[in-house]
Amino acid sequence: MTESTATNPTASPTAARDLHGRTAVVAAGAKNLGGLISRDLAALGAAVVVHHHGETSRPDAEKTVAEIEAAGGRAIAVAGDLTRPAAVAALFDEAVAAFGAVDIAVNTVGKVLRTPIVETGEADYDAMFDINAKAAFFFLQEAGKQLSDNGSVITIVTSLLAAFTDGYATYAGSKSPVEHFTRAAAKEFAPRGISVTAVAPGPMDTPFFYPQETPERVEFHKSQAMGNRLTRIEDIAPIVTFLATEGHWITGQTLFANGGYTTR
Repeated sequence: MTESTATNPTASPTAARDLHGRTAVVAAGAKNLGGLISRDLAALGAAVVVHHHGETSRPDAEKTVAEIEAAGGRAIAVAGDLTRPAAVAALFDEAVAAFGAVDIAVNTVGKVLRTPIVETGEADYDAMFDINAKAAFFFLQEAGKQLSDNGSVITIVTSLLAAFTDGYATYAGSKSPVEHFTRAAAKEFAPRGISVTAVAPGPMDTPFFYPQETPERVEFHKSQAMGNRLTRIEDIAPIVTFLATEGHWITGQTLFANGGYTTR
């Protein structure tokens, strides 16, 4: 924590896009959107804790860490199942042990499922809410306990929160509580100058999206957005870095970043 934040927890953080001396935890930060966010925050000077789930994702996490270090940055990889609150606490504990503090916490953890309500089993329902809602809640909770004053917490949700569509009851439904968690945390953490936001991408051009959709539906999703394309990770990562720097005054909000796919 800098002297200015320690003495004035409601002061604005540095307006410059300079994160030297600050630490970011990126949940699911090994690849795809999380990997890009990890690299972008490191490029701005932050030390980055690259979270990944387990052994199968370890090579991706180690690759991202190596890329950050090759560019002159600092990073470590930390594994953990964030549906377990103890693992969330351990993630933040390891970040503090490695770099002294946590200033930015970004949660990109999520699972997508497109299944009609009448075909959804209890195991699928529980898994979706554990990953998309429970993990997000305890990530916010731990950020509230361990973030330095004037920190930033950013969670990735989905633009389907503003859509009227079929098949995604458990996906959009399990992301929906995160909006309220975000608003509540923004109020509760405000006295310490911590901003809490959610970013809602449109259907994203990543390996997680395509198995849920037919080619025809993919083309339909594209047709609903500017430029006749899906959201790309390069559209979203700059918004996250903005919220962690110049955009810190934005708090308690869900930002729909989807090329006009949907709004509310």
